[in-house]
Amino acid sequence: MAEPVAGVGRFKASYAVERKIEPFYKGGKVQLDQTGRHLFCICGARVNILDVASGAVLRSLEQEDQEDITAFDLSPDDEVLVTASRALLLAQWAWREGSITRLWKAIHTAPVATMAFDPTSTLLATGGCDGAVRVWDVVRHYGTHHFRGSPGVVHLVAFHPDPARLLLFSSAADYTIRAWSLQDQSCLAVMTAHYSAVTSLTFSADGHTMLSSGRDKICVVWDLRSHQATRTVPVFESVEAAVLLPEEPAPELGVKSKGLHFLTAGDQGVCVQARVGRGGWGRSVDRSASSPCPLTGVLRVWEAASGQCVHTQRQRPGPGQELTRCALARSAGLLLSVTADHNLLLYDTRSLQLQKQFAGYSEEVLDVRFLGPEDSHIVVASNSPSLKVFELQTMACQILHGHTDIVLALDVFRKGWLFASCAKDQSICIWKMNKAGKVACVAQGSGHTHSVGTICCSRLKETFLVTGSQDCTVKLWPVPEALLSKGPAPHSGPVLLQAQATQRCHDKDINSVAVAPNDKLLATGSQDRTAKLWALPQCQLLGVFSGHRRGLWCVQFSPMDQVLATASADGTVRLWALQDFSCLKTFEGHDASVLKVAFVSRGTQLLSSGSDGLVKLWTIKNNECVKTLDAHEDKVWGLHCSRLDDRALTGASDSCVILWKDVTEVEQAEEQARREEEVVKQQELDNLLHEKRYLRALGLAISLDRPHTVLTVIQAIRRDAEAREKLGATVLRLRRDQKEALVRFCITWNTNSRHCHEAQAVLGVLLRHEAPEELLAYQGMQASLEALLPYTERHFQRLSRTLQAATFLDFLWRHMKLPPLPAAPAAAPSAL
Repeated sequence: MAEPVAGVGRFKASYAVERKIEPFYKGGKVQLDQTGRHLFCICGARVNILDVASGAVLRSLEQEDQEDITAFDLSPDDEVLVTASRALLLAQWAWREGSITRLWKAIHTAPVATMAFDPTSTLLATGGCDGAVRVWDVVRHYGTHHFRGSPGVVHLVAFHPDPARLLLFSSAADYTIRAWSLQDQSCLAVMTAHYSAVTSLTFSADGHTMLSSGRDKICVVWDLRSHQATRTVPVFESVEAAVLLPEEPAPELGVKSKGLHFLTAGDQGVCVQARVGRGGWGRSVDRSASSPCPLTGVLRVWEAASGQCVHTQRQRPGPGQELTRCALARSAGLLLSVTADHNLLLYDTRSLQLQKQFAGYSEEVLDVRFLGPEDSHIVVASNSPSLKVFELQTMACQILHGHTDIVLALDVFRKGWLFASCAKDQSICIWKMNKAGKVACVAQGSGHTHSVGTICCSRLKETFLVTGSQDCTVKLWPVPEALLSKGPAPHSGPVLLQAQATQRCHDKDINSVAVAPNDKLLATGSQDRTAKLWALPQCQLLGVFSGHRRGLWCVQFSPMDQVLATASADGTVRLWALQDFSCLKTFEGHDASVLKVAFVSRGTQLLSSGSDGLVKLWTIKNNECVKTLDAHEDKVWGLHCSRLDDRALTGASDSCVILWKDVTEVEQAEEQARREEEVVKQQELDNLLHEKRYLRALGLAISLDRPHTVLTVIQAIRRDAEAREKLGATVLRLRRDQKEALVRFCITWNTNSRHCHEAQAVLGVLLRHEAPEELLAYQGMQASLEALLPYTERHFQRLSRTLQAATFLDFLWRHMKLPPLPAAPAAAPSAL
């Protein structure tokens, strides 16, 4: 064949951003309000406010200095939010309106590292990197206390829950806890028990007991009446946060008495045997073959009196699950924990049942796919071992754990319920989504000796999948029939996959594999600058596609024609004929490597994404780049199109996932409606000019926002002998916004000597009848004058020269006149 069949289907002309999933949390403090409806977190120079129900960012608060936020705190009454930036400025916010009510200098000589409100929401304590602790009255707007004596960074401050006692606690780099009396303005006690950084301070309801946690793997119970440690509880992990639980029974958490119990969040878990009974141990750790790494980042409940762990949360293993923060919203009954890979998890405090999940930061997005038979979900693979599944309607997030290293690629089977992933851990996983939208791992397999960088599912039926690896081999994996049942995922654990065929295909890394629509052909693209065609299922070599100058990143079969598309690091996309392996077309336009390519419009167009952050839409028939979509700021690794071919999904190294909507029909309909409206208005304008209703004609012409049309009306007025004198009256009766538009049009007319007279006539009317202060109040008048003056001076000089020439010509005419000829003599009478 010479080239693919074109003209089938409707050509696309444009895409528009329908939704954008951006990072909203990049580490640091997180906090819930008392109702549990809003979540506050730091993202660089902003504090983002999330709606817990929908996961949407309601508002982003950014200080005027645009410096990174170093600390923030929300008052206990949920009314006031204070932020501190690296510019040593404190900002007090009315956060619901998103406005700053007060801005003042922190006085600290180094950035503020921590802050906390007192129970009355009137006092704010700040701890700085300069070792100072300051207290501020946020109602009367002045500083009340300045405490010195802490060496190094003060990274923790907390007020006593009883406001009448006026006590403030802080911890700094010397691992001690200092109690400060606001009444005496002195240090009451220095409490020493920790041998590493103190990470949290929390108080009992009666205010007599304080619990501290540290990275020295212990929690300490303090008697605040004597400022002495009453018990030290070894927790066998570096604790990032500890929370005192309500003193009421909670059987699901192992809390069976009213004694003091607390919950810890740390960097690892402990493998323990299952033993049931009072004060016993929690569930044993799952050590199945699919979960070889130790349990990490679990929440545990401890009984303070006995120092025993009474409950251990069960959680899927995987790196990046270490807990870095934990916060409790008592009135809402919610517990918030944060993992090292910036995932935010909301639990019910009585049962530790997971309520919500939020993916705060996806780092580098490596692949994206639509999920579900109606593309109701998307799955995102980022620079992480976990996968993130978003429901597009509500943006609810599921975080999937199954791999132990970074997930590199994804693909979805035909019906949309099953999808597959591959990772650096040399394994593959098959995941299944039920009708409720819940996803579980149903099969796992391993066999490659290096990272598995690409995966492709069968197209015709859900029978097999193909993987390509850095070990230069391709493996064919049959899909077990048990996975194809419509029932729920098996509870016995993931099925073990076995490779049916293995074939060494290239001499370098295999970056992409693609299965033909009939499931009989396989294409591979490699770093060795070639693509190859193979027959399935035996993996017999049929031919080689050679011609690219750099390695290939993607190969794709056309859904309609016997054509293969390849995307290369040489910045081009090529189309190849499957019959003779010849290059049919080359598409050039990207400034860097082309990473992904996909067929759209039933195979008549291409979408390509590159390292330049651009997504381009190509029409195959004429090699034309129809549209360039510029919304990403870094390499666009992920590109996928929906089943109905009306939407596209991209993911890039800028941590953003963008959902694009095909707006070709919408834009065409809008363009058609605009043209029809212009035709109607043009006809109405012609009628008004014919009827000599110049004021309405001028107003209508200005509304069309076309300088030439307005010029036509002005010329018609000046040609009419009766209306010429009324030009000034007509212009002066216009509204101010119409006069501003008329001045802008005059700038255009004034650049042309043929139309400058109309411009000068309009300007003359405005200058004669409008006061200077009124003219200067026009929008953009300063810039308009700067644009009008040079051409006006040029026209004036030309007219002056013309006048001089005309005067000289008149002078010559007068002096070149000949004297009158003498009268002819009278003829003599003829002789008779």
